[in-house]
Amino acid sequence: MAVSLSKGQKVDLTKTNPGMTKVVVGLGWDTNKYDGGTDFDLDSSVFLLGDNGKVTSENDFVFYNNSTGGNGSVVHTGDNRTGEGAGDDEQVKIDLANVPASVQRITFTITIHDGEARSQNFGQVSNSYVRILNENSGEELIRYDLGEDFSIETALVVGELYRHNGEWKFSAIGSGYQGGLAALAKDFGLQVG
Repeated sequence: MAVSLSKGQKVDLTKTNPGMTKVVVGLGWDTNKYDGGTDFDLDSSVFLLGDNGKVTSENDFVFYNNSTGGNGSVVHTGDNRTGEGAGDDEQVKIDLANVPASVQRITFTITIHDGEARSQNFGQVSNSYVRILNENSGEELIRYDLGEDFSIETALVVGELYRHNGEWKFSAIGSGYQGGLAALAKDFGLQVG
């Protein structure tokens, strides 16, 4: 039975699932019908952060064009350009046992590609969620449904896995950003050209 979280809640992942090291983080969303004339392209991205809350290099930014990070421990399985159909729209596989010790937090985000230019925002997106599955069994362990709290934002930090006393925990964050991926990347220590 999956633990369903609300914004701001934290839950143990590895302590309550001893021996589990491989997880799949699934992200999903639906776009509302609107007549903007342009398709939505939502993208999930992952930032591998050190103690200071920043990436140490561009390799710590994992997305569809840089699908592997953390010495191979974090793998983005690819871009879904439509968000159509049931189930996860994009997935990230994580081998928790092999995440480099320098990585303290693994932060998951969803952004709208060219959201500002296309006048698109998360007010036009519904049913957004993040969930964590045991890769070996396929069992859903944790789920966080984001709700409809966002109207003008073009980027969301949905949640993060973080180390705590030698174990991994998950925090449901649900923070919206204006400025899309560029604003997020800058906050996490990447130089955006």
